[in-house]
Amino acid sequence: MDPKRPEALREKLVNRLAARGIASPRVLWAMRQVPRELFVPAACAYEAYEDKPLAIGFGQTISQPSMVALMTELAEPQPADRVLEIGTGSGYQAALLALLSKEVVTIERFPALAIRAAKRLSDLGIWNVLYLVGDGTLGWPHAAPYQRIIVTAAAPKIPKPLLEQLADGGILVIPVGCRTEQVLIRAEKKNDGLRYEHVIHCRFVPLVGQFGWPEE
Repeated sequence: MDPKRPEALREKLVNRLAARGIASPRVLWAMRQVPRELFVPAACAYEAYEDKPLAIGFGQTISQPSMVALMTELAEPQPADRVLEIGTGSGYQAALLALLSKEVVTIERFPALAIRAAKRLSDLGIWNVLYLVGDGTLGWPHAAPYQRIIVTAAAPKIPKPLLEQLADGGILVIPVGCRTEQVLIRAEKKNDGLRYEHVIHCRFVPLVGQFGWPEE
């Protein structure tokens, strides 16, 4: 990739996202700040600003920018929020959340991906992220409750521990369905009740764990 081009490509991407309905100024601002080309394999850097998912190893992907922007907008992260992310992957979503919230706890089941993500974010000067390796379907009760939870892999149903760790007034965004097709769900917790919104059909890698899919 031409070193003079990423900023222009990033601006074009943000403009496309705005034209497609991403309306949050904070989300669009964050996507302008994070260099997506650093979060994809070097061989795919020229595709970093195309609106498509890219493989990052271990059978995992970095979601297409439009999906990342949509999930972030649905979650509405606020400056004082503690956010739980399930599925660190490349670290791109965590980087955006870190710019938009006070603290991010992110859980990844593949140690190598977690290590790479931590290195990328530290190189960018992002320090308000706690990286954990383990079963993301269990969440991380030690830092609960979370004002926002984003799950970047598909579950057969919303894991019970995540609902328990969601703060009152909190928002959880997660793809739910079968292994091959899901619906993106936004759940808002109020007075111990949940209000669900089915947003869009989507396709994510499976969420593997005790409250997700079994390992194939």
